[in-house]
Amino acid sequence: MKHQLIRFLARRLAVSVLLAVGVTLVTFTLTNLVPGDPAAANLGQQALGNPAIVKQFREQHGLDKPLPVQYVTYLRNLAHGDLGESQQSHRPVDADLSEFVPATFELAGAALLLSLVVGVALGVIAALRRDRIVDQFLRVTSLAGVSVPTFWLALLAFYFVFYRLRLAPGSGRIAPTMTPPPHVTGLYTVDAALAGQWDVFASAVGHLALPALVLAAYTIGLLTRFTRSAVLEVLGQDYVRAARAKGLPGHVVLLRYVLRAALVPIITVAGLAFGSLLSGTVLVESIFAWPGVGQYAYKSATNLDLPAVMGVGLVVGAIYVVVNLIVDVLYGVIDPRVRSA
Repeated sequence: MKHQLIRFLARRLAVSVLLAVGVTLVTFTLTNLVPGDPAAANLGQQALGNPAIVKQFREQHGLDKPLPVQYVTYLRNLAHGDLGESQQSHRPVDADLSEFVPATFELAGAALLLSLVVGVALGVIAALRRDRIVDQFLRVTSLAGVSVPTFWLALLAFYFVFYRLRLAPGSGRIAPTMTPPPHVTGLYTVDAALAGQWDVFASAVGHLALPALVLAAYTIGLLTRFTRSAVLEVLGQDYVRAARAKGLPGHVVLLRYVLRAALVPIITVAGLAFGSLLSGTVLVESIFAWPGVGQYAYKSATNLDLPAVMGVGLVVGAIYVVVNLIVDVLYGVIDPRVRSA
């Protein structure tokens, strides 16, 4: 059994490596297919009229070489941890991303955690109260959650909760009068807790709550509906009836038999939901002035900052690959039959 699990993990890890290489190829190809001239986007009109300056710009950033050569150079630099230099900030892209990625990860992670706790709990309640008033209410609420556009909900939340009611901070990661905690992980809530700065921690949680709730609304609705369906399917199985017939307590049947069998589809949806949360942060970050990778990607795209765009694409793709690997591993842990597949 142990060797079977090791082989399963090795296969999934090999597939993840191939996917990571594929991400670099797709990111590089799509970025270079974007219409426009990076020199025209980054040089002023006066410099753009000087062929010598344009030539120097292209040589400096390797834009004068054929695309296959650029890709090989990109892979070689990537192997050494070099993502290139941003044409906007004139800093290494990895240095820029090290500032913006933790903010986005904190926002998306909080939204995912909130979605899992609330969505799974509501889905289980709806399944156990099938066709009752509670179930009908939760089904309508979850349908509204997956139907309402995230940007529209963010605008409403910002206007009413912050501007009109003053129930939550409106923008930023902490209060402007506070100093960020010492950098350890880049997550303000974690770093503030590690440093014992509980006033900064409270401010960070307060600023995180509203955008995370807005971002999680769609995923909560999605997980509620999928959890309800998965639990209802398991409740009708013979082994669940047998467990109840043995006189086992209801919570034991629910946790040991029902939820464990229903976790596989729930984990699948949660893994996909994390990707949608990352993509949804672009608009939410813009509305709440959250200094994350979404705003950085938007500015990089509008300025045709190719190294920055490829860096963002690579980071997001790597997160997708890691999340899929984690989901596959959890499959093997939860359901031993998957290991032999």
